[in-house]
Amino acid sequence: MQAFRVYLVVVVACLGTYTMIVGLNHGWNLLPVFFSDIVAMNWPGQFNFDFTMFLSLSGLWVAWRNRFSGPGIALGVVAFFCGMLFLAPYLLYASIRAEGDVKAMLLGESRANA
Repeated sequence: MQAFRVYLVVVVACLGTYTMIVGLNHGWNLLPVFFSDIVAMNWPGQFNFDFTMFLSLSGLWVAWRNRFSGPGIALGVVAFFCGMLFLAPYLLYASIRAEGDVKAMLLGESRANA
């Protein structure tokens, strides 16, 4: 579990740094670029569409893990729009809260203990 947590911290640091550099150099208006590639039906668009499906799965999982409560749905929306910059800290927090119990980390405490 410790190696997984280190991985999550490294991911956030690297992705956060990369995101800052790209945003500062190219601006923060990602959505038109992102969706124009999808509409163009090219390989970058295919990747973006595939990535969008991963983001939707991530958001649904976070909302499901929190039993589709109001806060859980809000966290799911954040997971969809923020991707790994949200999911890595969320998983880090969940792993610490679950005290390394993978079942509790993935299912949530109430489902893991049922």
